[in-house]
Amino acid sequence: MVGSRAHRLHHRPSHRKGSLARGSAGRHPTAARGAPHPPARTPADHALHDLVALSRALSGAPDEVEILRLAMNHVAAAGPYSAAAGYLKVGGDLVPSPRNGQTHAAAMGRRVRELAGRDGSVAFPGRRWARALGLRGPAGLIGYLVVTSRSRPTEAERYLLAVLVRHTAAALSAAFAHRRQREDARELHRLRAERTVLQQQLISVVAELGYERAVHAVMADVAASGGGEDAVTRALHRLTGLPALVEDRFGRLRSWSGPGRPVPYPEPDPLHRDEMLHAVARQTGPVRMKDRLITLIRPQGEILGLLALVDARAEADEHTVLILEHAAASLAPKLTHVRDLAEVELRLHRELTDDLLAGTDETSAYARSEAVGHDLRRTHYIVVVRWSDRTADDYFAKAVSRAASAVGMRSLLTRRSDHVVLIADERPGTRALYEALARETGTRSGTIGVSAPCHSVDDIPRRYEEAQRALEVRRHCRERYGMSFFDELGLYRILGPGSDYRELETFVQEWLGQLIDYDSRHHATLVETLSRYFDCGGNYDETADSLAIHRSTLRYRLQRIRDISGSDLANVEDRLNLQVATRVWRIVLGGPG
Repeated sequence: MVGSRAHRLHHRPSHRKGSLARGSAGRHPTAARGAPHPPARTPADHALHDLVALSRALSGAPDEVEILRLAMNHVAAAGPYSAAAGYLKVGGDLVPSPRNGQTHAAAMGRRVRELAGRDGSVAFPGRRWARALGLRGPAGLIGYLVVTSRSRPTEAERYLLAVLVRHTAAALSAAFAHRRQREDARELHRLRAERTVLQQQLISVVAELGYERAVHAVMADVAASGGGEDAVTRALHRLTGLPALVEDRFGRLRSWSGPGRPVPYPEPDPLHRDEMLHAVARQTGPVRMKDRLITLIRPQGEILGLLALVDARAEADEHTVLILEHAAASLAPKLTHVRDLAEVELRLHRELTDDLLAGTDETSAYARSEAVGHDLRRTHYIVVVRWSDRTADDYFAKAVSRAASAVGMRSLLTRRSDHVVLIADERPGTRALYEALARETGTRSGTIGVSAPCHSVDDIPRRYEEAQRALEVRRHCRERYGMSFFDELGLYRILGPGSDYRELETFVQEWLGQLIDYDSRHHATLVETLSRYFDCGGNYDETADSLAIHRSTLRYRLQRIRDISGSDLANVEDRLNLQVATRVWRIVLGGPG
């Protein structure tokens, strides 16, 4: 079509300035001597050539504004035209080109907007012909080009102008498309850079309601669902992409969500822990400690624990800090509630334990122990704990409770002015409780006393005294720190303060009971023989003479004493305890019978 129109333009007069001169007959001049020359270019040829060049320039323009400027500057390539104004559609409005003149700008703009996307004539002083030509792309109107002419354009000139308009519109459409592609590419890159799908959702919420409100809503949902520490750390991990954890005030792990959990979890250093908590408490908001971002959970100033993110690469930004603060605020009421329940339970335990140590009704004691979930009908041991560098306050009492739980002891607990008391349902290991409490406190300067087994509620007050005596004996030994068991004290059980007749009976029964029973059943005198043997300083001849028996008979009796009692007369400890027991048997308890 363009070719046929161009062919017809060869036979039309041209008004284009700078067109080549033609012969008077309208024929192309020929070269001398009849040599053939290419036909001279017509004005239409020039116009088409210029439009092709302009099309290339339009396709290479960097943006829409430059495309419109080029079209306005070169509109004369299509005929006797000049560009009066140009407009680009931006955000639903027609924005004038910077090249537009100020004269008649307001009236021109109103007229173009009145056309509402259609082509139409406009009034322009001094011009016979003026039209607003819509620049349209696949999505509709993208701008206007207002062209004027001093004379009415010919059909060919109108055609060339239409070609210029189409090329301009095509270039603008391509520029718009390229810009959208660039913007889409940038947006896609941004979305791929987001750490988690949930953060992408939060960013979408930010555009509508604000990031802070969105985070608050997420944490409010966690709180409303009744989720505890695990629910909070899971939400925190999903929101930030970082491992999240909760520790109690003493540094023990309560919850962990995300990869990289240490197994086993490191034992806390109490002194270092206190220093760290004080350092964080002096700051406002979350604080970075090595590879962790930490915030304290401290409603009303009391530190209940800490919430932290493991951020080894220092990726946390202000949004992460905001999320961490909201999570801590959400967790504070839960830990407060747990603390309050624990305090109520501890108070009930203390009241029951205090009554048991002082002596209380057996029926009431069993009922109350069942109410707090403790089986008081089992055999129990009274355990007294004292640490030289620790006050027996609530913190120390909780440390003793945790240490007892760590070694599998189920117990009731209370505290006195300088020690903590446990009524435990099984005998503590030889050193297990002491070692656990040493780790808990960070020091080994403590002493623990354990009573003999307690088989009834009525025995508890007396067993409490035994545990105290075991503790005091230990404190006055060369190795004052560690655990002592009352039933292993031997002679020291009757040397301590508060010893009574019943205690003496118990001591004698422990060391001589089997011999006394044997003598009673067989009408023998093994206990008397042992007493005389000690009185004679272990001399066989003197002992045999005092008993009026043969030396071999004495040797036989001493061997029977070893077999029946299970004691070794050559062992210094056994020998001492047996000698004291025989003295108590003869002098304090009245001897045989």
